[in-house]
Amino acid sequence: MITAAPEPRQPAPLAAPRWQQAWRDAVRDPRDLLALLGLGALADRVSDEAAAQFPLRVPRGFVARMRHGDPHDPLLRQVLPLDDEMHPAAGYGLDAVGDGAARTGPGVIQKYRGRALLVATGSCAINCRYCFRRHFPYSDETAARDGWREAVDLIRADMDVEEVLLSGGDPLSLSNAKLAELTDALAGIPHLRRLRIHSRLPVVLPERIDDGLLAWLSGLPWPVTLVIHANHANEFDDAVDAALGRLRGAGVHLLNQAVLLRGVNDDVEALAKLSERGFAAGVLPYYLHQLDRVAGAAHFEVDDDRAKTLHAALAARLSGYLVPRLVREVPGDTGKRPL
Repeated sequence: MITAAPEPRQPAPLAAPRWQQAWRDAVRDPRDLLALLGLGALADRVSDEAAAQFPLRVPRGFVARMRHGDPHDPLLRQVLPLDDEMHPAAGYGLDAVGDGAARTGPGVIQKYRGRALLVATGSCAINCRYCFRRHFPYSDETAARDGWREAVDLIRADMDVEEVLLSGGDPLSLSNAKLAELTDALAGIPHLRRLRIHSRLPVVLPERIDDGLLAWLSGLPWPVTLVIHANHANEFDDAVDAALGRLRGAGVHLLNQAVLLRGVNDDVEALAKLSERGFAAGVLPYYLHQLDRVAGAAHFEVDDDRAKTLHAALAARLSGYLVPRLVREVPGDTGKRPL
């Protein structure tokens, strides 16, 4: 008896990278988030209209750092859509920092001499309610389209550009291959000297700092600075520390920029702990931003007098290198405006 030949074995499908799976598993329903935190009774404070306009998205690892049962948790406040967002406020608009006026090409923003910012993507692993680009037209303005061709051509033609900034959205939401596609194209531009990346992912989704990303960073021909974004010391944990350590091991310089937010970090103790905790993880404080006046974020504002008082108290308490610069971004200025 002749037995039938066995069916050829099909290769197993490649598993998604761990960080992509964690991204997919993010909490997207505000009421699910409150239930996870034992705060179901607060569901009536959720604004379905605000959530429809700017959906909730928060990785479960970040949720795990929130204090269970605490309605005032500073991490929860940054992501929960509330009715406050739907109250119009004078002086708040859709383009708080003048991105539109500084546009020089699709996804390319040039506000300051010597620098070009690329809006690499509209995707983020977390949607922060105070985000100054929450109304940005990402579908029309993304530098990554067409293989970065127009963005790279603009940078090549402008001999004054010495530094490229990757922003978004979050540029590290792109695949390693897509990031390499950009830097391979930029590598042939002789007047580029530095690369800067602005990303919240090392904090909110530390799984993203994988071997492939580190290999890409290690192979770049320029010094690389990665500006993370943490607003409160509780955003750091062992996984974040490990991710930041891996970045430092790849030769990346780490800075932190924070936003001064009412109900999150608007006291000296919180700001001091943020600087100290970040520095313990190898991150140097960089900027403390006054809130960008984007529609939907007015309930986070701290007035300038209080901001200056807090900053002075912080400077009196900490070593100078632990004190971030208190600044505001003003459209048309040649740099961040010190306060």
